[in-house]
Amino acid sequence: MFALTQDQLAVRDMAKSFADERIAPHALTWDETEHFPVDVLREAAALGMAAIYVGERHGGSGMTRLDAALIFEALSTGCPCVASFLSIHNMVAWVVDRFGSEELKARYLPRLATMELIASYCLTEPGAGSDAAALSTRARLDGDTYVLDGVKQFISGAGVSDLYLVMARTGEGGASGISAFLIENGAPGLSFGAKEKKMGWRAQPTRQVIMEGVRVPAANRVGAEGIGFKIAMAGLDGGRLNIGACSIGGGQ
Repeated sequence: MFALTQDQLAVRDMAKSFADERIAPHALTWDETEHFPVDVLREAAALGMAAIYVGERHGGSGMTRLDAALIFEALSTGCPCVASFLSIHNMVAWVVDRFGSEELKARYLPRLATMELIASYCLTEPGAGSDAAALSTRARLDGDTYVLDGVKQFISGAGVSDLYLVMARTGEGGASGISAFLIENGAPGLSFGAKEKKMGWRAQPTRQVIMEGVRVPAANRVGAEGIGFKIAMAGLDGGRLNIGACSIGGGQ
């Protein structure tokens, strides 16, 4: 028989108590007013819920995917929208931990773990949704920087997040020509579209991320050139588990 350990039960109960006390009482108002509760997300981060399966060496909680599923299910009983955004942030932190250079890990992971930096995941485009390998955002190498041009669509946290994990084409068509980059908010040429009008799911902002000649240091490429699609899919493998857990919590 499958059974949760005492540690797993404690993790679940901690997340459920947080949802009951800090999320559920405010969820309806947040949705009505389109309020993105950054302060509450940072409280969750202080409890270890912003870098759940990131290694402890860089400030992560070093927990398992099952622990994460228990946390996101519990948080979603308060608000699936807020919990799902936290899952996206966790996905970006994990990508940096799994594929980033030691320099990127040291620079970003401790601040992602505390949510001093809030992160967004940028894959979908107006013309490339389910067929992510068809994305057209381009990254051209110019000396020791890449120049990015393109538009990402339906990006959770856009305009508020501090760090954007962007998939862009550095090579020919198809999956093998895609690389991954970290772009900081405030970079020249980075802008955001209007807030999407949504039915529910309004406690997180959703906008386009627009890049017009955005220069990104080559050191901010995550992993080798050409493995961005692999990175994106690896992130989504875990993200789908998280969203499944969020859906169960929302159903409860």
